[in-house]
Amino acid sequence: YIFLFSHKSWMHTPEALAKHYIPYNAKFLGNTEVEAPKGTEVVKDAVRKLKFQRHIKKSEGQKTPKVELQISIYGVKILDPKTKDVQHNCQLHRISFCADDKTDKRIFTFICKDSESNKHLCYVFDSEKCAEEITLTIGQAFDLAYKKFLESGGKDVETRKQIGTLQKRIQELETENSELKQQLQDLEEQLMIAHVPPAGSISMKPQSTDVFDMVPFSPVTPLVPTLASNGCPPPPPTTLPPDIRKDLFGAEPFDPFTCGAADFPPDIQSKLDEMQEGFKMGLTLEGTVFSLDPLDSRC
Repeated sequence: YIFLFSHKSWMHTPEALAKHYIPYNAKFLGNTEVEAPKGTEVVKDAVRKLKFQRHIKKSEGQKTPKVELQISIYGVKILDPKTKDVQHNCQLHRISFCADDKTDKRIFTFICKDSESNKHLCYVFDSEKCAEEITLTIGQAFDLAYKKFLESGGKDVETRKQIGTLQKRIQELETENSELKQQLQDLEEQLMIAHVPPAGSISMKPQSTDVFDMVPFSPVTPLVPTLASNGCPPPPPTTLPPDIRKDLFGAEPFDPFTCGAADFPPDIQSKLDEMQEGFKMGLTLEGTVFSLDPLDSRC
């Protein structure tokens, strides 16, 4: 679920976030690992921790670094404002929680799942009175990205999972079918050998039959196997080449993934699955109060 203030609160046109990006300048207090992907108390603890670390660095003469935020449907990029080097690239489906300070409108934070470590990291910024606007912009970008994901085939991910399960079951049945056909073929050969008369004797039956005096049936052999003119048993039944797989009725096995036009390689499919899980978790937008102690003065 996605918790939003109001669609009327959106600050930008969809085209601005879909075809371009919205830039913001802010001071970056840093990021720190958190235990949960959501929660007001989770981000409050992270803000306290990073502000405390920032005050220590400030006492040592270090300034809070400035960064540029570029927000679009492709994520939130954190760049060096001068060199434009990307320091962090947070994809929207990995962002699960976003909050801003309702008291001084400076501090805002979001939680993002790291793409390499899969740990949840809380990013904290001082945004010069634009905290709520930036939070809403991230929320709007998330909303648009989720819709674009659905339009571009994300809604088929669950269906493809079910098709994949069915395909696996089909392959298991085909393997079982092949084994049964091999057993049937072996039994037929044994019956044929058992009914072959000794050399020089006269065969009373022109054909090899089973205990019910019936010609054994095989879908891959001629229906009426006959003895050779010299009295030797007939040659073993012919089998299909291993590269041509057919079922019991001689039909090519069904492959559901060849029926659709939008087949995805495994790496693309895994990314789609990941995006679906991220969007399924949703983005929670919250306004809270971070100014809880004297350390919450301006950085």
